[in-house]
Amino acid sequence: QVQLVESGGGLVQPGGSLRLSCAASGSIVSIHRMGWYRQAPGKQRELVAQITSGDVTNYADAVKGRFTISRDNAKNTVYLQMNSLKPEDTAVYYCNARIRDTMWRAYWGQGTQVTVPS
Repeated sequence: QVQLVESGGGLVQPGGSLRLSCAASGSIVSIHRMGWYRQAPGKQRELVAQITSGDVTNYADAVKGRFTISRDNAKNTVYLQMNSLKPEDTAVYYCNARIRDTMWRAYWGQGTQVTVPS
């Protein structure tokens, strides 16, 4: 059974920073792509950033230059460093990973709330 557990969300003032973490655990053979999505109230879930096993990254235009995604393969963990936070970054942030246990599957974390008041 594979699980993704997120941490690091919270309330931060505009211009502040937060670091999200997502650790994968279980019967993991290999992890390909890991990433972060977010969903604001009344909106669809959207991609924030992704990183492949070869450290190729891509970002949503709204976060380029402010957010940085990284991963520690030894710990099966992906991070999202969020700087210069804005009220429009307020959302539930979900970790996503493509993992092989008995087969390749996409897994989701439970979500962590990030709130940036206006």
